[in-house]
Amino acid sequence: MVVTHWVHDEVARRLAGFCDPRIPTRAEGVWPRDRIAELAADADGLIVCMADRVDAELLDGCPRLRIVSGTLKGHDNLDVAACTRRGVWVTVLPDLLTVPTAELTVGLTIGVMRRIGEGDRFVRSGTFAGWRPRLYGSGLAGATVGIVGMGRVGRAVARRLAAFDAHVVHNDVRPEAGGVGLPDLLATSDVVIPLLPLTPATRGLIGAGELRRMRPGGYVVNVSRGSVVDEEAIADALDAGTLAGYAADVFAMEDLLQAGRPRTVPPRLSAHPRTLFTPHLGSAVDDVRRRMSLAAAEQVRQVLDGRRPEQAVNDPACRPEAGGIT
Repeated sequence: MVVTHWVHDEVARRLAGFCDPRIPTRAEGVWPRDRIAELAADADGLIVCMADRVDAELLDGCPRLRIVSGTLKGHDNLDVAACTRRGVWVTVLPDLLTVPTAELTVGLTIGVMRRIGEGDRFVRSGTFAGWRPRLYGSGLAGATVGIVGMGRVGRAVARRLAAFDAHVVHNDVRPEAGGVGLPDLLATSDVVIPLLPLTPATRGLIGAGELRRMRPGGYVVNVSRGSVVDEEAIADALDAGTLAGYAADVFAMEDLLQAGRPRTVPPRLSAHPRTLFTPHLGSAVDDVRRRMSLAAAEQVRQVLDGRRPEQAVNDPACRPEAGGIT
């Protein structure tokens, strides 16, 4: 059993109760792909994170593998079809990330609208001499916030925004979710927050055309996946002054299965003063990460016990037992 990233001692003990876990130290953090491939060659299970790419190449070197258990909400860095063809279960955690992600979304929204990042850098520059009429931004009270994708996180964000007296509109592909069309949402929102999984249909959903439909001086906040927005189009809109700010916790460089993905955050974005970035902190709450890892371990235990895992996203064909558990 291979865990690709550091986990709490409690998780390691839980795993040791039913398998032989191989886990990096906290100093190691996340094992590189070649180390994972080496250790997983005879493993029955993998517990993976956002930094991992599970594709056909990796799977071909793991003939005994029975489950890939993600400490993730989405699974766009996991080739689910390739796993299914090989009889490998894939599991994710659809709800444990809802609250921490919603909290960070609101924090980033306030941060970019109130220009908190710029203010922090100014104070640290050594030139701050007390109050002056500078860095005026926007407030949430009375603002219209458009949420694109009204799933668990979208609903949690909407509830929190209500406490700030923001007016929330939403767009959703599900008819039962109601809402407004995307063009109307873009035209009427002061802040646009995409909260969607990364799929072929959502890649680049917020691009140059959509940004032109937004109100001048609006904001975009992205905590879903980097490739849901067109980062170069965001940079263009910031440079033109039509977009007042962009905040993100996710970046296209992280979308490991996307062909042609960039390898860095676009320099124009990282250098722009009207951006606010966090390094994928959506789930970075210590107790939440502990509970996520315990839940991922439980999915592995269920498969090794011969049961269907509760959080499966696929239904692989049965295959013969692979023998002992490692």
